[in-house]
Amino acid sequence: MKYGSLILEKKEYVYLKRILNISGYAEDHERQKCLVKLTEELKSAHIVNDDQMPDDVVRFNSTVAVAYANGVKKTVQVVIPSERDFSSNKISVLTPLGSALFGYSKGDKVVWNFPKGNEEITISDVKQEKELDKTNFSI
Repeated sequence: MKYGSLILEKKEYVYLKRILNISGYAEDHERQKCLVKLTEELKSAHIVNDDQMPDDVVRFNSTVAVAYANGVKKTVQVVIPSERDFSSNKISVLTPLGSALFGYSKGDKVVWNFPKGNEEITISDVKQEKELDKTNFSI
């Protein structure tokens, strides 16, 4: 891991903790395992102010290029749950892939328990998109 731990912007961290608490009762067992792992990783995350966030860290609205160990490549945008749109490759942070990427940075290799089992993915690029209005988070 490039920075030693997950890095999250302070307001995004608070919002993520809030939606993880609410979504803690999801019926999908595989998704639940991913969210539990993310919750555990948040305990040791480095929380910073917005002006201290590195540009290569996955956060809300980041567009992320990933490569799976089997050679499959994918580009997705990690968004808040209300903005998810699979047809536009916008995935919620509450999906297995979204939860696997959040807080990691370009070049990181992430081993995550996806619905098909443990898989290793490499974050090959991170681009920051539009700024998220953090004063109006909605679930």
